Amino acid sequence: MITTTLSNYPLLDPINDPADLRKLDRRDLPALATELRNYIVESVATTGGHFSSNLGTVELTIALHYVFNTPEDRLVWDVGHQTYGHKILTGRKAGMPKLRQKGGIAGFPRREESPYDTFGTAHSSTSISAALGMAVASRLSGSNRKSVAIIGDGAITGGMAFEAMNNVGREDVIVILNDNDMSISESIGALNNYFAKLMSGRFYANTKKTAERILSATPTFKEIAKRVEEHAKGMISPSTMFEEFGFNYVGPVDGHNVDVLVETLGNIKKLGGPQFLHVVTKKGQGYKLAEDDPIQYHAAAGRFDPKIGFVKTAPAPDAKPKPTYTQIFGDWLCDMAAIDKRMVGITPAMREGSGMVRFSQEYKDQYFDVAIAEQHAVTFAAGLAADGIKPVLAIYSTFLQRGYDQLIHDVCIQNLPVVFALDRGGLVGADGPTHHGAFDISYLRCIPNMTVMAPSNEDECRQMLYTAFMTDSPTAVRYPRGAGPGVALQKVMVALPMGKGVVIREIKGHEVNIKATLKKNRVAILAFGSMVKPAADAAEELNASVANMRFVKPIDADLIFKLATTHDYLVTVEENAIMGGAGSAVLESLQAQGLHMPVLQLGLPDHFVEHGDPAVLLADCGLNKDGIAKSVREWLVQEESKQPSQKAAG
Repeated sequence: MITTTLSNYPLLDPINDPADLRKLDRRDLPALATELRNYIVESVATTGGHFSSNLGTVELTIALHYVFNTPEDRLVWDVGHQTYGHKILTGRKAGMPKLRQKGGIAGFPRREESPYDTFGTAHSSTSISAALGMAVASRLSGSNRKSVAIIGDGAITGGMAFEAMNNVGREDVIVILNDNDMSISESIGALNNYFAKLMSGRFYANTKKTAERILSATPTFKEIAKRVEEHAKGMISPSTMFEEFGFNYVGPVDGHNVDVLVETLGNIKKLGGPQFLHVVTKKGQGYKLAEDDPIQYHAAAGRFDPKIGFVKTAPAPDAKPKPTYTQIFGDWLCDMAAIDKRMVGITPAMREGSGMVRFSQEYKDQYFDVAIAEQHAVTFAAGLAADGIKPVLAIYSTFLQRGYDQLIHDVCIQNLPVVFALDRGGLVGADGPTHHGAFDISYLRCIPNMTVMAPSNEDECRQMLYTAFMTDSPTAVRYPRGAGPGVALQKVMVALPMGKGVVIREIKGHEVNIKATLKKNRVAILAFGSMVKPAADAAEELNASVANMRFVKPIDADLIFKLATTHDYLVTVEENAIMGGAGSAVLESLQAQGLHMPVLQLGLPDHFVEHGDPAVLLADCGLNKDGIAKSVREWLVQEESKQPSQKAAG
């Protein structure tokens, strides 16, 4: 348990909002940073969550709230997984023990959670656009509030960030690049801190403006002076690219020197127009294990001992650990690459999360990480497919949403054979609504030329990936986070019959002959992907038939006809939004075949599902064994209560 007492955190404990922070003597801020970092370590060790990125932004977070008048001044965090320190300093310290748990505070900024969370985020590269909008709103409303975008963790590689910088013009926007992997510059230290403070000061800005006015009458000298200035600043900092966008570039500065940050931000705050501050930080700062391996310590899956660090739990001697669907994909990718040299694997900066580490090591020439650029990833894959390569794009369901236009225009209209390995289909848990794969069935099945598959177990996932690869058109295999039910893998890969499901449980109560009798079996459950197992378990109690539909598109119309004409009721179950989902596909098939019967659609509700344990969230949505059985029983009572009145009316 976390013991937040005055003796443990004498500086941090009294801070309930940034106004309390600003009462501290500036000399106390380094000690406060130590306390805040320790509290983050203790908190994440208790709850799990994003780790190394939060440790890297401690001093920057303190300096931002110390200098700016938040929440009146707007802080917009990019990605948002580095905001634990921000949450702690803005009145949510007591909520950290329930971080990312059901009913607790979110792991990302949420507008409804706090006025200090000025913009909700969890996908990358959005901060500059949002801050620019706020800056324009401030100007239009006559306000003097500042708008600050804090972008980092690779988010600057996203095209949206550059689109926003291109549109900034002369608006009063401050962009802070949290350069935590030193990808732009390694030049930090006392000299650079000095020049950064100098360049951010009014003296430098006023001198520059005066020189421009004096030289404006003599263009030749002005041009010479401009070139001299650019070369002088170029020796100090990599400013040229950002200044071409119209920003006054400042930096790089040491992002772990809170005194330098406070002074530099204080100077920048006084300047007008677009300002760009380059801050160099270290992921995992202050926690040696995370410093040494920031990727491994990017996030903690659950509890850990801070003194020991992350430790893999050893399985019981007689227990065989079940592979995750992500691991199944990663192994298949390597197996397929060994068979077909045309294969390439693509990821938008999610090598570890998508299970591509081994592939990236064994097939370096066939592996492409395109950075955080989902739109580019999709069209890049389309270009490869157009010239005979077989691309497999590994991408989370929630991230493919960002490349939807490219999916339609660049892949599907041209009917190019791109395989979309769609990880995290369904509810993912603690990351919440921004990361749930709640809509992919709906947004994929409406696109012509697209095939959509949903495996119910590990081996089916492997075989579907092979089926997709062997298909000469766009295909998507959507699979959930975590492990499957434990089905053994078949080494031999065989393409599945296109658009065909299988009945896995059939009621044997009596023979059914539609022509001879109206008597039918009672209920058939048509389950998709991850819902096959809980549907089959519920069917044992309900004495219902169960079909593993396998394909969302093309839907198995023949199987639907068979089940509809041999049962009184149909139930569809999917881990996707009900609207436009797999259940809708079943209804469309019934209508097309002239069949009319009661159908219960079970799936994710028409609201954003909050964060929490996935099993709890599924239970809340009625998508576990008990929930499915309960929903079906209650629905049957309602349906059968209608029958007498319907007969009387007839």
